Amino acid sequence: MNKLSLYFRLVRLDKPIGILLLLWPTLIALWIAARGRPDPAVVAIFTLGTVLMRSAGCAINDYADRDFDKHVKRTAERPLTSGRIKSWEALAVAATLSVISFLLILPLNTLTKQLSVAAVIIAGSYPYFKRFFAIPQAYLGIAFGFGIPMGFAAVQDQVPAAAWWLLVANVFWAIAYDTEYAMVDRDDDIRIGIRTSAITFGRFDVAAVMLCYGAALAIILVCGWLEGLRGWFVGGVAVAAAVALYHYTLIRGRERMACFAAFRHNNWLGAALFAGVALDYAFS
Repeated sequence: MNKLSLYFRLVRLDKPIGILLLLWPTLIALWIAARGRPDPAVVAIFTLGTVLMRSAGCAINDYADRDFDKHVKRTAERPLTSGRIKSWEALAVAATLSVISFLLILPLNTLTKQLSVAAVIIAGSYPYFKRFFAIPQAYLGIAFGFGIPMGFAAVQDQVPAAAWWLLVANVFWAIAYDTEYAMVDRDDDIRIGIRTSAITFGRFDVAAVMLCYGAALAIILVCGWLEGLRGWFVGGVAVAAAVALYHYTLIRGRERMACFAAFRHNNWLGAALFAGVALDYAFS
């Protein structure tokens, strides 16, 4: 396998679910901030930036977890963990992608650039939170949702209260879907000493996931309603709620592959929310 293919796997471009979980909240923020008419150039910048920063985050994550991943069946064959690329290569890939991402936002305003610095710091420090933080998924939600305040900043040159509430909603959503993901590796994580929400919640893991889904959707519903969104938006939230209930049927048995399927299926929950927002602006 050549190095390009290994780098491709390092940054998980073969597994785009992570990109989508970052992209849907970012697009929702851009649409709400611009009242349904975002500048196509800004949308393109944020879309490509999302791909680049998620990829950089994967490289940093693998670097931070290189001594842990070898003990987890699902991650043991990752390029860095298996020794097919060096640690410095992962860092170089992450740095290169981060620089390119920053160059993308140079045409945007100063506030957006300032927030991008915070975004990089949060994304780069997330992997280390698993060493001591009982629910690192909450920190992941901030990292995965920081496109929300950045999106509002790029469009409005300010970050209103709605943006921060949408970020809070994203934290709850991330706890829900990443707990499903953590349920897959729970036995391995306990053995090697990694902290995850699936371990912290224990036998209340399924209940916690569903409560977090409920909190996320409730906050999004209120935020959208206060922004003047109505029929199509409410329909989108209803579809997202139905998706969350379907996830309950997958995770209640706590079987590994079913929990992983629920995690991946969150793409459709995010898509339903964005579709509701976009359609409401389009037809209002």
